[in-house]
Amino acid sequence: MAEFIEYEPGTPSWVDVSTSDLGASGAFYSKLFGWEAEDQGADAGHYTMFRMRGLNVAGMGQRMDENQPPAWTTYVTVRDADATVAKVREAGGAVFMEPMDVLDVGRMAVLADPTGAVFALWQPRAHQGAQLANEPDTFCWNELNTRDTAAAIPFYEAVFGWTAETNQMGPMTYTEWKVDGRTVAGMMDMPPDVPAEVPAHWLVYFAVSDCDATVANATSLGATTFMPPTDIPPGRFAVLGDPQGAVFAVIKTNPME
Repeated sequence: MAEFIEYEPGTPSWVDVSTSDLGASGAFYSKLFGWEAEDQGADAGHYTMFRMRGLNVAGMGQRMDENQPPAWTTYVTVRDADATVAKVREAGGAVFMEPMDVLDVGRMAVLADPTGAVFALWQPRAHQGAQLANEPDTFCWNELNTRDTAAAIPFYEAVFGWTAETNQMGPMTYTEWKVDGRTVAGMMDMPPDVPAEVPAHWLVYFAVSDCDATVANATSLGATTFMPPTDIPPGRFAVLGDPQGAVFAVIKTNPME
């Protein structure tokens, strides 16, 4: 069991999916991961909490604009959303949503780095982030996929104080983002076979007990497989798109040595 009551600033702490169909998306993820979906009501714009064992694991909301594609968003905890947005502007990022209060639960902003990858900030109040993470059927990793890692590194260093540690992981080069020596996220170059129209993005990974079985279940529920189950040094993973088009990854991690 991996329960969290708070997250250090600079740490990805929450993920949610924006969708064109709350009912269909809620049913898909409930069947795939065993989550319980709870609508927070009209005052919260029908934002939905996904829960497991009664604890918050992820969220879901209606997309803001019909031209916005359904997508999973990574939220990074910060002490001061407004001050961090100022750093984003100074570092060459874009601001899609200015800092705003979300009832009494926190303050957020939606941004993009200079390579085009969208992410969000979370200044916690009543809601600290995911209460369960890093165990099967919860989010376990957040990874920047970009075509310009050289531009991304100074941006995230300036905004979050991250340091980039780049090494070879099998045949590919991989970067770990670190805060005070602790790994908090990853980054990789998008493979050349990814279509040019696919923008840079933060990919959310969910831990699973069996990658192949999860992919088979997801497919039976209407998901699209973009990367079939594949072995990599950390484990066996796959990349999927839900029936509304939001892309995410699943991974069965290898035992720690």
